[in-house]
Amino acid sequence: MIPATTGAMWGFAGTTMASLMFFWSMFRQFVPNELQAYIEKFIYKMMGWVSIKFSDHTGEGLQRSKAYDSIRHYLSANSMARAQKLKANESRNMRSLVLSMDDHEEVQDVFEGVKVKWYSSVEKSGTKTKMRERRYFTLSFHRRHRGMIVDRYMEHVLREGKVIGLRNRERKLYTNNSSGDWSYYVEGRWGNVPFHHPATFETLAMDPVKKEEIKKDLIKFSKGKDYYKKVGKPWKRGYLLFGPPGTGKSTMISAMANFLEYDVYDLELTTVKDNSELKRLLLDTTGKCIIVIEDIDCSLAFTGQRRKTKEEEDDDDDDDEKKNKKKKEAEEEKKKDENKSKVTLSGLLNGIDGLWSACSEEKIIVFTTNFVDKLDPALIRRGRMDNHIEMSYCKFEGFKVLAKNYLEIESHDLYGEIKRLLEETDMSPAYVAETLMPKSDEEDADICIKRLVKTLEEEKEKARKLAEEEEKKKVEKESKKKKKAEEAEKKDKKIEGEVKEKEEK
Repeated sequence: MIPATTGAMWGFAGTTMASLMFFWSMFRQFVPNELQAYIEKFIYKMMGWVSIKFSDHTGEGLQRSKAYDSIRHYLSANSMARAQKLKANESRNMRSLVLSMDDHEEVQDVFEGVKVKWYSSVEKSGTKTKMRERRYFTLSFHRRHRGMIVDRYMEHVLREGKVIGLRNRERKLYTNNSSGDWSYYVEGRWGNVPFHHPATFETLAMDPVKKEEIKKDLIKFSKGKDYYKKVGKPWKRGYLLFGPPGTGKSTMISAMANFLEYDVYDLELTTVKDNSELKRLLLDTTGKCIIVIEDIDCSLAFTGQRRKTKEEEDDDDDDDEKKNKKKKEAEEEKKKDENKSKVTLSGLLNGIDGLWSACSEEKIIVFTTNFVDKLDPALIRRGRMDNHIEMSYCKFEGFKVLAKNYLEIESHDLYGEIKRLLEETDMSPAYVAETLMPKSDEEDADICIKRLVKTLEEEKEKARKLAEEEEKKKVEKESKKKKKAEEAEKKDKKIEGEVKEKEEK
């Protein structure tokens, strides 16, 4: 009798478990996620479980939550073996896949013998054209473990998640989206692609002493968290790169990013609607990054009032019609810029160096310009743009780096001639590099070096002819001004004579 009863009990238990598994499967498959979350929350409450919710953005959604990112990294390392639904994301160069928890998925974790549950959710609101999306992680645990979870487990998750994130981090190149494409984090304020630029300080065509100074400055900054805190300054640093086109300003930025292993945010100011939008963009950047505004003299009306030389003033007096035309063109250009963006100089300064700049840390801000004299002094003063780096025309030391990069040589019979020509001719590193680059498999180092010598001689001759033309124009202009002055003097004397004649009569 007893064995029969035991068998019946096991049969009943098996049937019950099968039914529960069937109903649980139907529940997870057909019940809406929002209703599932509500029912599970009620069940957890009845069982004595409590929960903590972590949002992907802090406060009013202005800044991404570092805690959320650390939790995401931590769970990604554990979800592949425990989660039923996973998301597959392509990693660097699409060579492998990174698996993580899917939306509305649950995984369990065990810490010091205590079982906890993590649930990922997403909430959407708004209209189809302007959808708001927020993501959350919810941690559930029994209330008797509250102290251990808050004191030790969360510290463990955040610490391990940060380590995992740094280890798996793929550096990115970001560009800001137009505010019309933000759609409340569906598209996001920043679009990105993997950053794979190969430039390094070793391949940069620059004086070696100058390169070492820049590298030491970057290392000092990257290790300066405690120092910046001690002196009461936000942990950031500004670099101004200035010089003619083709002198390697963008390459320098890539070398800096690769040297420090930082992300790059390429900020296009002309697509930023106003100062408030600029602040939100800057707040949505992460630490360990370089924020770049290239050709800032062309971005918006941030240029200061240029001082006119005596020759420019004379030219304006000489041609009032040309002066009025330039003034009209400047006004039209200003109106055009104002229609595109309402970002002001004050707004930019507050964003990069005001109170808002202290809301995040470990950032480098880089401005580039071809015409440093055009920029407002307030924009580039020391303390804001801390390090001013002139990117000059190619000199012999820079040429040797390029020759080694492109031709794999360190000496040649024509090096002395090239050194002399580079001292007499202004040629950008980009132009030198293009001239040195072999154009076919048949071209060897000797052919490329000789081509560079020929090109330098041609550029030297062009510069000489241009200087002669400029001198000729200058002489003609002075002659014209002298003739005009003589005519004016004759006219004055004639008028003076006529007045005197009238007086005598």
